[in-house]
Parts: sequence; structure tokens; C-alpha cells
Amino acid sequence: MGIDIRNLTVTYGAEKVISDLSLTIPQGCFFTLLGPSGCGKTTLLRTIAGFVQASGGSLNFDATDVTRLPPHKRNIGMVFQDYALFPDKTVAQNVAYGLRARYEKGPAADRKVAEALDRVGLGHLGKRHPAALSGGQRQRVALARALVIKPAVLLMDEPLSNLDAKLRIQIRETISELQREANITTVFVTHDQEEALSMSDLIGVMNKGAVEQLGTPQDIYGRPRTSYVADFVGSANRLDVTLEHTDGSLLRANLGPATILATGTLAQAAQRGVLILRPEDLKISAAPRSDMQSLPAEVRRRQYLGSKTSYRLSLGNNVEVIAELHGPGHDGFAAGDRVSLGIDPAIARVISA
Repeated sequence: MGIDIRNLTVTYGAEKVISDLSLTIPQGCFFTLLGPSGCGKTTLLRTIAGFVQASGGSLNFDATDVTRLPPHKRNIGMVFQDYALFPDKTVAQNVAYGLRARYEKGPAADRKVAEALDRVGLGHLGKRHPAALSGGQRQRVALARALVIKPAVLLMDEPLSNLDAKLRIQIRETISELQREANITTVFVTHDQEEALSMSDLIGVMNKGAVEQLGTPQDIYGRPRTSYVADFVGSANRLDVTLEHTDGSLLRANLGPATILATGTLAQAAQRGVLILRPEDLKISAAPRSDMQSLPAEVRRRQYLGSKTSYRLSLGNNVEVIAELHGPGHDGFAAGDRVSLGIDPAIARVISA
């Protein structure tokens, strides 16, 4: 079941938290709302769920207008950040809660509960209580409870934020596998860019109650349209530039100590812009490379980080960038070394200031 949002507005008192937002989420899509605290992503999720009423606009599941329907009539499954398990009920009883609310009981309901617990790897823990489970196990119980009712839409509000780093990776793989197996349209809220990039079919980066950019993980990371998106999703060097003129399909941008070629959509001479350079896309060598444009630079700082080394480089005129080298010999330069910085014009990107 797809989700179609048209001109949605949500207000708290006199404040507009979401203003005139339109968005379409295809059937079976794993869609992530990504952004910092206070950007409106949880409010949007709760509006889709029916816990928050829209002040204007419409919300449709396929052809059904659910804008004014209460949550229990929207056929949704919800996974909360704090698990929201009943401490006095067993694991099996917690999973069965949604079925019982739909008046499903007896052997048929018991079989559905057992199947749901098996799918999340907890079939042997049905008689335990939540207090006897680890954080990861509790989250899988919450996931089983949401899936057992076979919802048309699955909503997840930062479900991994209370887990440690290693367990987050395990649970997000479980969520991804189950979502694709069930082909359920899913809306996932997070502030963690790695979760969004690794799990999503589509990402909406939110800022001040609006979707700043909508696209695939590859689009969001590799082709950010605004400085906000480039800065929030991944690490990025952001350098102010002036567009001198175009060179075929590329832009010729002046950043002060040098002029470089880059991709972008700016089309007016002397227009100001921001040059986006991902640290991992930059190359450092002892001499200029023939396969890309090269700029002279000096190593100001070196940080060895195991699988990579991070270098702070000065290009002159108080312009500095961070470059990350991976692979053999990535730690081969030291502070004070004069080096050549390689920049691929196809990857360097200029966006509006």
C-alpha cells in the first residue's frame, strides 16, 4: 500500500511544525525520514500513524483517505523507540496484543504469534517477560508485535537509538530482511545517516518541517542539492566559490588560491556557490596526477585511524580541506609535507550558496 501526502500542514498552537508538505511513498518502499532533533520527522510519522491530527491537507493510503481516521482504523504497525512492551505480560502475550485487539484468539492466533517470534529469532523465548530480555531482544519483540497483524504500513520511530553500535547493525539487518520479505511499505525515522543510507530505498532529508531533498541513498550522498544536505549526510568540505564560466558540461569555479572544474547546476557567471568535496574522494600524492586536476597543498595535521588516515591540508589563502586515504600506505604523509591534492571534476560538486 502506497502513501500519498498532499499539502500536509501540522500546527502546535500557533506554530507550524510541518507546512504544506507533499510526498509520495511507493508500495513496498523502505522510506526513511532523516534529520536532526526538532526537524519535524517524528511529527510527520505520528501524523501518518494518526496520533497527531493534520491541520490541513490530506493523507491517503492508496485510494483511501485516512486523514481523519483514528490509528486503530489505519491498519498500521508501530515500533517505538522505547519498545513500549507490557512488563507484566510474557513475550508471547505482548506479540499477541494486536491480534486480541482485533478479536483474534485461539489456536489460529497462537500460530500467528509463534510464526512471528520465529521470524525474529525468538521462538524459544515466548514465555519470558521483557525484564528478562536484552535490549536487542526487546526490540525484536516489538518488531514481531508490529508485523504479526500483517499491517499495510509499518512505522518505526528511531527503533535502534537505544542499542549499542554492534547490536544496531544486527537489528537493522533483521529489519531490512523482514521488511523486504513481507513487502510492507515502511516509514523509518532516524537521525543516524548510516542507518538511512544502509537500509533505505528512498530518503527524505528533513529541515524545519520540510523535505529538503528526496532521493535514493546514492542521490542524497553523491548529489546533494543543498549545503544542509551535504553537511548532514556524511562528512563534507564546504568551500565558498565564485563561478567564473562554464567549460562544456563542467563549471569553472574560483575558490581563492585556485580555480577548479566541478559539476553543478549554477549557470551564471560571477554567481556565488559552495563547492562540496567529500574527504574520501580526494587523493594525495607526492607529485601531480595526470588523471585528475591537481592543486599544491601542505599537510597541516595527520590522524591515523586504523583503516584510514585523515589529513588536514592547507591550499593557501586560509583555505583548508580534510582528505581521507584508505588502503595500503594511507599513512604515508606527515605534517609539514608538501603534496599534490587530486580532485576529480566528475565528483567535485558546486551547489547554490
